[in-house]
Amino acid sequence: MSRRVVLIGIGLVLVLSSPVAHDAFGQATAPYVASRPFGTLREQAAIQQAWLRERLEVNLPNVMRAHGVDMWVVAMREYNEDPVFRALVSPTSFAARRRTVYVFFDRGEAEGVERIALGGGSMGGLYEAYRTELATSTGQQAELWGAGQWRLLAQLVRERDPATIAVNISDEHNFADGLTAGEWEQMRETLGPELAGRVVRNPRIAIDYLAMRVPSMTQVYRRLQGIVHEIISAAFSNLVITPGETTTDDVVWWMRQRLNDLGLQTWFHPSVSVQRRGATSNELGSDPVIERGDVLHCDFGITAMGLNTDTQHMAYVLRDGETGAPEGLQVALARAQRFQDILLEETKVGMSGNAVLEAVLAQMRAEGLDGTMYSHPIGDHGHGAGPLIGLWDYQEGVPGRGDVPVLANMWYSTELQVTTPVPEWDGQPVRMALEEEAEITADGEMRWVLRRQTELHLVR
Repeated sequence: MSRRVVLIGIGLVLVLSSPVAHDAFGQATAPYVASRPFGTLREQAAIQQAWLRERLEVNLPNVMRAHGVDMWVVAMREYNEDPVFRALVSPTSFAARRRTVYVFFDRGEAEGVERIALGGGSMGGLYEAYRTELATSTGQQAELWGAGQWRLLAQLVRERDPATIAVNISDEHNFADGLTAGEWEQMRETLGPELAGRVVRNPRIAIDYLAMRVPSMTQVYRRLQGIVHEIISAAFSNLVITPGETTTDDVVWWMRQRLNDLGLQTWFHPSVSVQRRGATSNELGSDPVIERGDVLHCDFGITAMGLNTDTQHMAYVLRDGETGAPEGLQVALARAQRFQDILLEETKVGMSGNAVLEAVLAQMRAEGLDGTMYSHPIGDHGHGAGPLIGLWDYQEGVPGRGDVPVLANMWYSTELQVTTPVPEWDGQPVRMALEEEAEITADGEMRWVLRRQTELHLVR
C-alpha cells in the first residue's frame, strides 16, 4: 500500500472519531457533523478503489468457485448499465461508454480470476483492457464498438474454453437481470450454438458479489450511521421544531438541506409523520403542524462513497410540564426493540430470508407482539442484493428474493414495526417503526453497525 493511501486512511480515522456535542438529556445540541466528513473527493476515491480491489481479488473468486462458474460475462451499453456495474468499476467511472463487456475467467487457485475489459479501461490496473486489431485502423475504428467487439469476445471465450459461462439473466432477481435482450441476442449469435450451450443463468453470482462487504468498509459505514443519528437527533429537537409552528415538511426539507450542505446525498426523499391522540392519519393530513403530545416518526437515508443507509427513529413532543414520554409510549418502544432483538437472535448464516421470517414471526407471536417484519439487505443499493426478510405486504414469505441465503459479511437494514395500545391514549394503538443497520460478521454474528435507538427522541 502506498504512503499516500496510508496517510489518507489515517486522516479518515481522525475524521471518523470526531466527538459529538450532546445536551444533558443525551441529544445532539447541534448538527455537529464537520464539513467534508469523509475527506476530499480524491481521498474518498482512493479508499473506494482499495475496496474495489479487495472485492475483485477476494470476494469475486470465492463467489465464482462457490457456485462452480468458470467464466462470468457482464455486457452492457452506456446509460443502460447492469445493476452490478458500479460494484465492478473505479469511483471515477460513471457509465459504460458505448459498450463495455467484462469477462471474468477463473484460472484456478494458483493464477486467480482473470479480469478482462472489452471496451472499458483498466480501472487503475484492475482489468486488462483488450482492443481488436481492426481498431488500429482509423477507418475501421467503429469495429471496436460493433461486430468486432463481439468477435473478440468469442475469440477470448474459445481460447479459454470454460465449461460454464454465467450471464445476468433472471426472471426473479433484479440484481441478476442486467443483460438486456439486445446484448444477449448479439452475444448468443457471436458465440455460436456450441459455446452458447455452455451459458448458465446463475443469479447468485451477481447477488452474492453485491451483498458481500469487505472489512475495510465497516468503519466508514459506522461513521455514516453516526451522521444519520446526529442529523435525526437535531431534526427531532428544538433546534428544528417549534411545537405549534413547524410542519412535518419543514423537518423533511431541513434534513435534505443539511445533507446537501455537508456535500452528501440521499437515495430517497425523507419522510416525517405524526401520530396524535384521538386523531386518524386522514384527519392529520399530509403536512400537519407538529403539536405537543405528538409521536413523530422519520425515515431517512444517506448516500456517500457508494454506500447507502436506511434509518427510522421515533420521537415524542413533550406537553407542558412533562419531563419524559408517557410510560405507555416507552413500553411501546420497548416492544419494538424486543422485535429487533428477536431478529438478531434468529438470523443465521445459511438460512434463507423466508426461513428467518418464519422464525422471527413465530417468536413474535409467542411473546404477544403485534408486528410486521420487512428487513432488507443494504450497501451498494438502498434496497440491496440478498435475501429479503419479508415485505410489509408479504408476511408469508417472499417468493424468489426471500429464498436466497443469508451470507457472512453482509449488511442488513432491520426494518420492522410493532403496534401497541397505549393506556395514556385511551388504548389507542401506536405504531413504533424502527430501522437500524446491522452487519453479519465473518463468524456469523448479527450485530448493530453502530447502535440502535434506545429511547424516544424528546422535543421540548
